[in-house]
Amino acid sequence: QVHLVESGGGLVQAGGSLRLSCVASGHTFSALPMGWFRQTPGNEREFVAAITWSGKSTLYSDSVKGRFIISRDNAKNILYVQMNSLKSEDTAVYYCARGGSDPGVPRPMDYWGTGTLVTVSS
Repeated sequence: QVHLVESGGGLVQAGGSLRLSCVASGHTFSALPMGWFRQTPGNEREFVAAITWSGKSTLYSDSVKGRFIISRDNAKNILYVQMNSLKSEDTAVYYCARGGSDPGVPRPMDYWGTGTLVTVSS
């Protein structure tokens, strides 16, 4: 079992920055990609960003590309996303997740955190 806990959410003014963290614990030995997703009430959870285990490759949603930066520290089992130039539409509950071993397209995620709320005021 893998446990993921997000932190760093809060209230921020539009144009500001925020960094979210996701700490993994438990069985965290697999070299798998991880990602960030977000969800607002009444909407489906959407993909935000993903990163390979090595950190060499990253993928971003068009809505956040150029503003968000995903990174990871495998030694500390922490996933990050630096969010810059925040917009009101970025307001959502953000979740981190670990990719499963099945390399599907899109790739299934097998473990999820419980989320951290980001509210961007305008």
